[in-house]
Formats: sequence, structure tokens, C-alpha cells
Amino acid sequence: MPQPKSRKIAVLGYRSVGKSSLTIQFVEGQFVDSYDPTIENTFTKMITVNGQEYHLQLVDTAGQDEYSIFPQTYSIDINGYILVYSVTSNKSVISCEEGKALADSWNAAFMESSAKENQTAVEVFKRTILEAEKMEGGAPQGRTSCSLM
Repeated sequence: MPQPKSRKIAVLGYRSVGKSSLTIQFVEGQFVDSYDPTIENTFTKMITVNGQEYHLQLVDTAGQDEYSIFPQTYSIDINGYILVYSVTSNKSVISCEEGKALADSWNAAFMESSAKENQTAVEVFKRTILEAEKMEGGAPQGRTSCSLM
């Protein structure tokens, strides 16, 4: 079996849209409805995708405000981003079609998921790994690229 690859993924989005719930569902396999929204947390998890083992470091960011500056720490050594919004949050309500159109315009993958369902939460992170690997395969030597989801 090949050596595990280390990958770092940042989970971004407004406050209270379910970033932590999605991440905790993936890492621990349980749904957490309430979570301290003010803290940034880092989780680690081993996962196998297509026979390759990955050591994931997940940066569950504190919620961003609409006009907040994108912190530089979220751009260093990050292999992929998951942009989370909630279809039940007034701040971030958009239709599935609008979400897909935005993802398409960014040439990013799009998935609908529920933090209440482990399977769809796992799929989001697996897909992010696959998208990052795809981009990495096409990146010139010595250059890294990231995938947005």
C-alpha cells in the first residue's frame, strides 16, 4: 500500500451555516447541532480514497462576516476549500441552481449535503480530495494548486 498523503482542507462560510456540524459528522460520525461558533478548530482524520490513504487536517474556520478579509492563514498549505452555505439560513439562502451556477463559474465541484447524514458529509470530503488530486496532477512541477468546493 502506498504511503499516506497529507492533505489540508479549509472549511469556510458564514457563521451558523453548519461548517462545524458537517466537519464533526465527517470526523466523528455524529450530528452536533449546537457548537461554539467563535472558535477555529482543527481536526485530523485518516481516510482511504481509491486505495490511497490520506491523513487529513481539516481547518474548521470561525464564521466569516460578509465583508471580512480572507485571513492569510487560510491560504497557506491548503490543498482544498469547502465553501459551506445553508439553505435554511437567511444570510446564505440561495437555490440549488444558483449554487451550481456559482460553482460552475469558478470551475469548482458542487454538491448538496446534510450534516445530519454521515454518508453525504463523507462524500463532500472525498470529493474535495479527488478534485485536489486532479488539479495536482495537472500542476507544473513545484507548483501547487487548490480546489474549491
